[in-house]
Amino acid sequence: METIIVSTLVVATAEFGDKTQLLAILLAARFRAPVPILLGILGATLFNHALAAFFGWYASDILSGDVLRWILVVSFFAMAVWTLQTDRLDKPPAMFDRYGAFLATLIAFFIIEIGDKTQVATIALAAHYQSVAIVTIGTTLGMMIANVPAVYLGEIAARKLPMNWMRRIAAGILFLMAIVTAFNIGQLF
Repeated sequence: METIIVSTLVVATAEFGDKTQLLAILLAARFRAPVPILLGILGATLFNHALAAFFGWYASDILSGDVLRWILVVSFFAMAVWTLQTDRLDKPPAMFDRYGAFLATLIAFFIIEIGDKTQVATIALAAHYQSVAIVTIGTTLGMMIANVPAVYLGEIAARKLPMNWMRRIAAGILFLMAIVTAFNIGQLF
């Protein structure tokens, strides 16, 4: 249960103000079809995060304990700093005009999530917790928690939610995970 809760919280808070959340708002404004957009987000996130979690799990098996621990410390610390940065989506992807809401969302979300902080977090969480399935479920749940309101509330949500505080909370969780991992503090996480 701990794995799913931490995975969900890390990604949900890191996602607020992220470019994928901005993409969700853009897609909602463009297509005005929340269900296909949400299904596209879900499909893209499940696939992307399952690949990332598998990579993190696999990497943890081939790296020694100390090497992996310090890679995780640096990863969590880097993600915390990255989370404090503000993302912008300057223009909508060209595929919006060619595909329907579901396919445009599925493709755009999968592509934009490659190398994103939530994908990196998924890799680190899977390496830390040694669970591809549970981490994928947790990180996907976190993405949906952050993006469902964005799709339904559109730009209103982006203006009303305190994005700076959400980024700070996510960064704090990631800093805490870096410290816990660095000092090997029991089973806190």
